[in-house]
Amino acid sequence: MSTDFTYWLPDEAGIPTNQITTSNSIIFIGANGTGKSRLGAWIEQQKPTQVHRIGAQRSLNFADNIPLKSYHEAEEMVLFGNAAHSARERKIFKFGDPKEDGYVTHLFDDFNNVLSALIAKSNNQNTDFVKACRLAEEKGESHPHTPETDVDKLFIIWNDIFPQRILKYEDAKFFAVDPQDERDLKYSATKMSDGERSALYFIAQVLCVPPEKTLLIDEPELHLHKSLMNRLWLSLERFRPDCLFIYITHDTQFAALHLNSVKYWVKNYSGGDIWDITKIESQDLPEDLLLDLLGNRKNVLFVEGTSGSYDTQLYTLLYKDYYIVPCGSCTQVIARTKAFNSTEMLHHYKAYGLIDRDYRSDYEIEAYKKDNIFTIEVAEVENLFITEDLVKSIARLHGADENDVFQKIKAYIVEDRFVKQINSQVCQAVVSEIKYRLSAFEIDKKNEANAKTSLAMGLDGIDFEAIKQETGARFNAVATGGDYTQVIRTFNEKGLSKSIGHFMSIIDKDYCETVIGMMRNGVIDIEELLGKYLPDTALIPR
Repeated sequence: MSTDFTYWLPDEAGIPTNQITTSNSIIFIGANGTGKSRLGAWIEQQKPTQVHRIGAQRSLNFADNIPLKSYHEAEEMVLFGNAAHSARERKIFKFGDPKEDGYVTHLFDDFNNVLSALIAKSNNQNTDFVKACRLAEEKGESHPHTPETDVDKLFIIWNDIFPQRILKYEDAKFFAVDPQDERDLKYSATKMSDGERSALYFIAQVLCVPPEKTLLIDEPELHLHKSLMNRLWLSLERFRPDCLFIYITHDTQFAALHLNSVKYWVKNYSGGDIWDITKIESQDLPEDLLLDLLGNRKNVLFVEGTSGSYDTQLYTLLYKDYYIVPCGSCTQVIARTKAFNSTEMLHHYKAYGLIDRDYRSDYEIEAYKKDNIFTIEVAEVENLFITEDLVKSIARLHGADENDVFQKIKAYIVEDRFVKQINSQVCQAVVSEIKYRLSAFEIDKKNEANAKTSLAMGLDGIDFEAIKQETGARFNAVATGGDYTQVIRTFNEKGLSKSIGHFMSIIDKDYCETVIGMMRNGVIDIEELLGKYLPDTALIPR
């Protein structure tokens, strides 16, 4: 049976509104400066005795000998920072005045209290067990099973997250042990890494609080490696299904891996109690990509390739005011550009796609522009490295005769490579054109008869022989025309750029990386040399 959790959000006028969810985790994500931490403090203030906030500013220092207290006293210190005032006053005492900025950024220095509360709670559990055993003995009944205390749970969670580091508790002290060390040497847990101490702090915080609390965690990823943070929090959610976890973060990976969480995008903070908050619903874009885009404040340029590909490296240098998103294939660039521009919550951003020319016809290229998808003026991105101006510039910087070098490279690419591969190039261009024309026909996947009719109409509308002849004539005209610009605009061969370095006394396989290094260091002007090969449009100005 699912549990309903209640939390509060400000509406457009800043008035608190109750929200109900059956998920026990909620994520607020947004860029820096959008008021996320302040929103967390606002949520806490709606029910200060119900919400337990763990701020982003927290000390990870604790004593070698944990100060032991009663659970009541330790719990009061954890929840309210004091054990002498009324609940609301204690809450204010712990964090300061809610009307002051320090309330949001207050440094949490409660590690000792948290560990004290966890130990005291476990001691009470052990005491209750002993009492139950004695009562069973008096009645001649079997002893109850040994309980799993909160310290036991801490060890279970810890061993799942850090199997390479064993945690032990003895005589009010926590120790760490390396299981690979045969000497079984113990060292104080106070000497653990920041990531290990942060995990210990979070585990103890979550386990020691009373039942059915709302736990609000600001920057749950702080000090934790990305491979550990989701495992830690998902494990804590399983151990505390009675609690609602609210996370405040800008880490898109953390949000994306929390698959079942309710997610909100904090777009902006206008002051007072006014935030611009949007619930993130299922979209055509992959959720990890969508979250990444929401955390970015630039217009977006989808490109082919991977994060380290030439596409990404070159376009990052050329389009500095854009958020460059590598998508792999041109198909993904096209699909994601269309999906982005049709996503309502992203309407205040602009997205564009930039793809290789490949074997596309002028008609296809013009059709894509209607969807903000543009092509470069060479067959593929690798051909940017063999453009005339760039080749001459690199040759000149290496002390060679730029005209002589270029003429040799031109002859090599046109005569030794393009002319000899022209038949295969024509075949691939014909296949590409037929695929594009077929894609224009709508196929009814649910009705087999309609699907066959659509396919037949599509095939009947394609004059294969005419396409072949027109394509062959176009490629042959380029080969015999002597226009090098037209050759690299037409010739699809990724290996070309890694076969010309030796003409300039550069190792062939190192040529592209050498050029990119020069571009990064400002040795050559990338925009001046390559600008004319990029789409001539004001939509994505360089």
